[in-house]
Amino acid sequence: MPSHTSSTLPTAGTASVPVPAFHVMMKPRGAICNLDCRYCYFLSKERLYPESRFRMTDEVLDAYTRQYIEAQQVPEVTFAWQGGEPTLMGLDFFRRAVERQQGYKKPDMKVFNTLQTNGTLLDEAWCDFFREHGFLIGLSLDGPRDLHDRYRVDKAGKPTFDVVMRAARLMQERGVEFNILATVHAANAGHPLRVYRFLRDEVKTRFIQFIPIVERDNDTGYQEGERVTTRSVTGREYGRFLIGIFDEWVRRDVGQVYVQIFDVSLAAWAGERPGLCIFMETCGDALAMEHNGDLYSCDHFVEPAHLLGNLLEISMMDMVTSEQQRLFGANKRDTLPRYCRECDVRFVCNGGCPKDRILDTPDGEAGLNYLCEGFKTFFRHIDGPMRFMANELRHRRPPANIMTHIRRQETETALQIALSRAGRNDPCPCGSGKKYKLCHGQER
Repeated sequence: MPSHTSSTLPTAGTASVPVPAFHVMMKPRGAICNLDCRYCYFLSKERLYPESRFRMTDEVLDAYTRQYIEAQQVPEVTFAWQGGEPTLMGLDFFRRAVERQQGYKKPDMKVFNTLQTNGTLLDEAWCDFFREHGFLIGLSLDGPRDLHDRYRVDKAGKPTFDVVMRAARLMQERGVEFNILATVHAANAGHPLRVYRFLRDEVKTRFIQFIPIVERDNDTGYQEGERVTTRSVTGREYGRFLIGIFDEWVRRDVGQVYVQIFDVSLAAWAGERPGLCIFMETCGDALAMEHNGDLYSCDHFVEPAHLLGNLLEISMMDMVTSEQQRLFGANKRDTLPRYCRECDVRFVCNGGCPKDRILDTPDGEAGLNYLCEGFKTFFRHIDGPMRFMANELRHRRPPANIMTHIRRQETETALQIALSRAGRNDPCPCGSGKKYKLCHGQER
């Protein structure tokens, strides 16, 4: 995935200005999708372009590819394709995209592609293309059939589980690297282990992102208002969901299954930048581009107030380094309530995503994250294991050692409980074969 480091470029009239190694979520079909997922925040963006055909032209593709590569001052560049549903563009479009990337890339630069999809259009040709060109695919799947089909339906309201599972099997058979993108919402939040074990054991994925659904209940489709829909997960539910999965993962799956929020948390406990925009102190280096070349401050703020311009009229670099975008990113830090600034888990949370800061703090200040209760509960719950794993990393030992450490702790705790309950003439719980009074009982 893209780096969040910064570099500098000389500009006219100044010695140098900081240039972020920014990332763009490209939407070649805009909000157009062949599904009608009930909680999708992006479908309403179609209203922004009432006269559009919602297909990226070769002119925009060429300008985007060239400008994006020219602007990056890092050795690896990632093109991220999203939607709507990006595969609606057809395979020939992505063949042209890869050709342009190779034509514009700098010497010794590595170019990668990621693509987020609902999987419904994937076939052997798509998968062979993905494998040949090293695409990393994010496949949307919300858990077992009943939980997935609750909200992820097609335009006719029909379930999509079977076709998504077919896509997962096909990618595995054809050697395509993919992650699972699972949203957490009102229907599946109460079933953390069902969801996790299904993805781990049935889908057999090793990489999972759990994305909380916080869906504004308004008529605009923008990030405004304080109400959320009944499909949204609550902060308390999200915290319990993550804890339920973490407690199993930390005992058996560390180093085998990679859960994004667990990896991000470990980075924070190890003293590194979290590497995920919602937990960074500032934001603004993860932007979104519409099919016509319009660039927006963030994927969650594709709305008129956050339009930076169009890359056919203004260079991408000028938009990314604009004062408007700088303020957008700095506001994440500068508007953080005192309640959050003084919080013991701020070092990992940093107030969460600005789109979810819709509550008031206990002392009445605006700007508290809707998921705050869940974040606090989860981050405090994992503090001990994270400290242990971070220490292992500092000593160049595998964090997976936490599993042995926990087993020893739990075995010792169970033994101490059993010893406290043993009678003098009972067999000693330690397994020595002696009576308790002649074994551990002598020490008491």
